[in-house]
Amino acid sequence: MKKYLAELVGTFVLTFLGCGAAVALGCGTDTASVVGTAFAFGLAVVAMAYTIGGISGCHINPAITLGVFLSGRMSLKDCGMYILFQVIGGILAAAALSGILATVVGDAIITTSTGANACAFGVTNGLIVEVVLTTIFVLVVLGATSHTNGLTNNFAGLAIGLSLVLIHLVGIHFTGTSVNPARSIGPAIFQGGEALSEIWVFIIGPLVGGALAALIWKVIDPDEKEL
Repeated sequence: MKKYLAELVGTFVLTFLGCGAAVALGCGTDTASVVGTAFAFGLAVVAMAYTIGGISGCHINPAITLGVFLSGRMSLKDCGMYILFQVIGGILAAAALSGILATVVGDAIITTSTGANACAFGVTNGLIVEVVLTTIFVLVVLGATSHTNGLTNNFAGLAIGLSLVLIHLVGIHFTGTSVNPARSIGPAIFQGGEALSEIWVFIIGPLVGGALAALIWKVIDPDEKEL
């Protein structure tokens, strides 16, 4: 149970800090806000990797969990429970962020975005972006955490976090960057509207990307027998 709770806590931190930074910085208004948001998500992953990595492996992302499962590194039960607790963590983080943002200051009510994802150039474009970026991201995760990498395994958290920074620098302009259904579901629930109507893109896209990454890793993994 502790590893499931660790995934909940980790996903909460990732969603709260990443989406919180996006809102606080007004992500998308200028280059600095995009870079700041990208680093917020990446550094949150690095922090959690070295906090809960020894407990649960620090997936904090259903796409990663699916990729790990399809790579034969975890059981179906753990896969399902990880995803459940990740989604719960994301929803709790969005609830906390929404509560902070929907505050009364004098006579003014602040109702700011919760950092939900949106397809800036249509759902087809958004789906392609999410599939490609998630495939790259999960592939980095599978490779960085593989025992075939020897001592470099100790730096897996750093490699994964920095790769997420790069992923966000590319994806924010197109979709706000999800590559993580748990990070998207909570904010979409509390923001509603277009974010909720397009949430399927940010569930299906990352999960397909996670599955593709597992397939690619299976082909190039040195531990796998040659065909």
